[in-house]
Amino acid sequence: VLQIVKESQQQHGLRHGDFQRYRGYCSRRLRRLRKTLNFKMGNRHKFTGKKVTEEILSDNRYLLLILMDAERAWSYAMQLKQEANTEPRKRFHLLSRLRKAVKHAEELERLCESNRVDAKTKLEAQAYMAYLTGMLRFEHQEWKAAMEAFNKCKTIYEKLANAFTEEQAVLYNQRVEEISPNIRYCAYNIGDQSAMNELMQMRLRSGGTEGLLAEKLEALITQTRAKQAATMSEVEWRGRTVPVKIDKVRIFLLGLADNEAAIAQAENEETKERLFESLLSECRDAIQAVREELKPDQKQREHSLENDSGKVSNIQYLHSYLTYIKLSTAIKRNESMAKSLQKALLQQQRSDEDGKRTARPQDLIRLYDIILQNLVELTQLPGLEEDKNFQKEIGLKTLVYKAYRCFFIAQSYVLVKKWSEALVLYERVLKYAREVQSGAGAHRNSLKELPDVQDLITQVNAEKYSLQAAAILDANDPHESESPSQVKDGKPLSERFETFCLDPSLVSKQVNLVHFPPGFQPIPCKPLFFDLALNHVAFPPLEDKVEQKAKSGLTGYIKGIFGFKS
Repeated sequence: VLQIVKESQQQHGLRHGDFQRYRGYCSRRLRRLRKTLNFKMGNRHKFTGKKVTEEILSDNRYLLLILMDAERAWSYAMQLKQEANTEPRKRFHLLSRLRKAVKHAEELERLCESNRVDAKTKLEAQAYMAYLTGMLRFEHQEWKAAMEAFNKCKTIYEKLANAFTEEQAVLYNQRVEEISPNIRYCAYNIGDQSAMNELMQMRLRSGGTEGLLAEKLEALITQTRAKQAATMSEVEWRGRTVPVKIDKVRIFLLGLADNEAAIAQAENEETKERLFESLLSECRDAIQAVREELKPDQKQREHSLENDSGKVSNIQYLHSYLTYIKLSTAIKRNESMAKSLQKALLQQQRSDEDGKRTARPQDLIRLYDIILQNLVELTQLPGLEEDKNFQKEIGLKTLVYKAYRCFFIAQSYVLVKKWSEALVLYERVLKYAREVQSGAGAHRNSLKELPDVQDLITQVNAEKYSLQAAAILDANDPHESESPSQVKDGKPLSERFETFCLDPSLVSKQVNLVHFPPGFQPIPCKPLFFDLALNHVAFPPLEDKVEQKAKSGLTGYIKGIFGFKS
């Protein structure tokens, strides 16, 4: 049963959460099965209901009829559950379809008790029925009954996984993992306070996976926090207490510590990146909710600014706090990406693989540019302009990230052998690092999470000596300086047979062998002939012909009129 269901779901829409497409597939398959088995419900004029009984179980496709009926009702219920977020009235239709799915599952379980069905199918039918029953009780918020049904389903699938090979057990274990978050959520609603921590651990173990399991975990965690948010009324930040009246903001602030702990415990970069994105998305939603509250309160805020001599209102200060969380999280995410790129860059330098450049200093420069831009936005938050300690902390953090940015700019100059520019930038790195060390003082606690500038100073001093040595070797090696010029002068291969140089373009698709099209060359033009004898030629006299032509003027014309001929 489970294998048929999972294969159908993965191939027809549920890989992307498209329940409507899967419901259409179930309807079409039901029609094909009824036509093949000649099990039609009457004709086009009259409906005649038929039921599958044990007597006609000569073909296993009769069981497929019941299974597809249940799957069609379940997929319609899940489709309505997605739509019920914006249209709450659809929840009644959702419960109706789930009851229909449970009814078909009970009929499937009853038919599978026949002697014609093997033991494995009987157990799977019982687990399938328990799963749908648990889903129905879960939607009705009958937590104890839902937990019992889910536990029964989990027990059956675990026993089936132990009874078969590892390849077959993978499918059963996946279904157990899907059920576990629902069981823990039911336990939490019954009264088990440790269930929330277990849900967070499940989300962490799910890693960078996406799909129905990840969405279900997020939804369950959000529902749990919504219940805890009812007890939260205010938050304190930098010595000021602010009331929190917006539910979405309460839920976000309650889960902030759990999300940060999950990010710290993440085992790989992919999981950490996914958790960062999830936290930033929740923070943006909370900020949007505060902005909507700020719009109708505009006049009141302006009045409070006048009365309190520049002190911002509570809702504006809460907006600044959430913006601070968003920018700080973005800085931590970019710093985590920068650390992973630094490791990749270091491994690349050690391996010296040609043609495989996984990381470049330019990538790190871009990340530090974004971090510095976020720090500038932090200094402009409303309500913190007069906070000298906050401005001092941001100034020190800016110096640290400027030092690292200059360091990687210098590294990029070293790659193109611009020694003097790189040396100047290394000196600038040392200047920024010494300013951080001299100005840290009472702010050392806030700088603990930042990269250590002392390690950077040690690395820069070593790089300076390496750079000076490379510059001296580059200046004293004539072959090294001549060979690039021979390649870059644009001469084709046919013109430099006598000079050896390494030209990687010779093995590429754009090899330069000869000049094409060839250049123009001078050739002798067609000779010009001048007629010099013409001046010495004596032509015969033409006077007599000229006079005769003059006589036959008007007279000849008159003679012609009257018909006289000469």
